[in-house]
Amino acid sequence: MVGKLYNDTPLVRLEKDGWLSVKLEDIQILVQTIQESDLVELVWETNGSRLVLKKAAACALPSAPIAASPAGEATGQELAQEQKTAEEVEEGRFTILAPMVGTFYRAPAPDAEPYVQVGTIVEIGQPLCIIEAMKLMNEIESEVRGRIIEILAENAQPVEYGQPLFVIEQV
Repeated sequence: MVGKLYNDTPLVRLEKDGWLSVKLEDIQILVQTIQESDLVELVWETNGSRLVLKKAAACALPSAPIAASPAGEATGQELAQEQKTAEEVEEGRFTILAPMVGTFYRAPAPDAEPYVQVGTIVEIGQPLCIIEAMKLMNEIESEVRGRIIEILAENAQPVEYGQPLFVIEQV
């Protein structure tokens, strides 16, 4: 919880009684780092205080029993494949998947041009859209170089984790 301001720096409420002086940009960088990495949880301890950041998926309880793999546990490679946000649907065509639940936006602002249109050539790392999750705007970037051949999600509509958003033809 962000609270009081001290010299234009927001103070963050910690697990223990007290406040930690942290710049909002630093918290946003930490959140983005967790989202873009395989980290599930980040614990930051300083001056006897502790800040814990967890990915939403790490906090959620499974809604159905999880089947164990034949070896008993999923390997790191299997987990990495599950977290990919682009999958090849046929030779040279990739579907960009929603990496989280949220609201899909095609443009950075309501009055701005969309990031991409059908026919746009995109590069690896180029922003395709924004997914708003818990009041955070998350830019979704292309994982492949190619041409947008289909936009599967509607602007300002909710999307689910793993939902197809774009089809890109590799060029």
